[in-house]
Order: sequence, then structure tokens, then C-alpha cells
Amino acid sequence: MEYENILIEIDNQIAVLSINRPTKLNALNKPTIEELNSALASLEENKEVRAVIITGSGEKAFVAGADIKEFANYNTSEGSQLAAKGQELLFDYVQNFTKPIIAAVNGFALGGGLELAMACHFRIASTNAKMGLPEVTLGLIPGYGGTQRLPQLIGKGRAMELIMTADMINAEKALEYGLVNHVVEQNELLAFTIKIAEKITKNSSSAIARAIKSINANYKDGTNGYHEEIKNFGDCFSTKDFIEGTTAFLEKRKPDFKS
Repeated sequence: MEYENILIEIDNQIAVLSINRPTKLNALNKPTIEELNSALASLEENKEVRAVIITGSGEKAFVAGADIKEFANYNTSEGSQLAAKGQELLFDYVQNFTKPIIAAVNGFALGGGLELAMACHFRIASTNAKMGLPEVTLGLIPGYGGTQRLPQLIGKGRAMELIMTADMINAEKALEYGLVNHVVEQNELLAFTIKIAEKITKNSSSAIARAIKSINANYKDGTNGYHEEIKNFGDCFSTKDFIEGTTAFLEKRKPDFKS
């Protein structure tokens, strides 16, 4: 399927999804969010894809934020609807995606861009990356999950400071805070991220899906993460991957997971 604002390349069971609005620094607007939802739904159904990388096209930005022109004249209900729909279509969808999604942050990740990166299962940044949530400079707060995911990732105090000051941090500071897992040179970013994705694709996709679900359960109100882990652990025993994994171990060979 052809998309106007995103590009998709699939190779060796890994899909690289690039947000392609370089003249707008890959800013998120409604059509782009809808296209990302559609593309991700397709990739989730595609059995040939076992991991997804999200990045931005060009060398300046991952996603420089939301398209402010879209909502500059919104009222209260329209603003609430914008946040709710965006979270449903993209940010929550990414967080709960059944296949691993890695953000390759190749430049500015601001506002909705950082919120998208934080929704991914983990993040790798290039040395030129800059990250922040500048919404309070617009008289807003982060509306795509930023007030929730940033404290979860870096702690309440640091998140409060970043959101209140609207400061940007560089890649090294993001690494220090635990916001990103690795920092590499920009020309090495995609290859480095693909190398990690390749390690993931060799493991059981059914187990990884259950691990994602179990980890996310720890951050859901009213959900006991330990109970969710126990259930998902038990469910693993009914899978072909469990049979293959344990058989391979006992036969002293590498497993060949088909699912």
C-alpha cells in the first residue's frame, strides 16, 4: 500500500517505518497518525515481520512535534478529542503492539515526537538527537501520554523539571536519564538498531508478545502485573515455540522459531 507521509521497507523480517515529512521536520498531523495506524496494523498482521523500527526521514528530525496549525483554533472538547483519538490510534497502539517496536531517534524528538518515541518499547538515539516536551510554551501540556510515560522512564522529579522548563536534553543526557538505551553516530544509527532487531527476531515471537503484555501490565491501574505475568507464563506452555525452545535446549542446538 502506498502512503503519502510514511515509507516502509521490509528486509530480513524487520520493517523500517520512516515518517516522511522532511520539509515539516516530520511533524505529526492527523493524516500521518492515521497512516501510521494503518501501516502498523498491516505489519502486525504480516507474518514475515517480527520487529519494527520507527525513525524519521532526513538528518534533522525524528519527529519535531505535532502540527500546531491543525489545532491552533480548537476548543476544549476538540482538544480533548484530539488527544484521545491520537492516543487510541497511535501512542497506546504502539505501546501495546504485539511485536517489538524500536525508536531510532535520528534528530529532534519534541512534543508528540518524543511521546511517540516513548511509546515504543525502547529507544536508540543518534549523537545529534535532541529531546523535550515544550508544550507549556504553547499554553498546553503533553497530550499524547507524555505526562505518564516520561515519569515512568526517568522518574517523577526529572520529568517534572523537563515538562515545566520545556528544556531540551541531548542524547548523552537522555542516556544518563535512561530515556534511551544507546547513543551512536547518526550514520551508524539504523545499522546499529537493525543489529539489535536481528537479535530479537531470532527469539520466540510468541514469548516476546507475552513479555510485552506482562511488562505493560505493571503500568495499568487496577492490574496486578504479577498475576498477568503468571497467566502469560502459563500460556507459553501451550505454544509451539515452547516445544521448539525446550527441545533445542535439550538437544544442544539453536532453536528455530517459526511463529
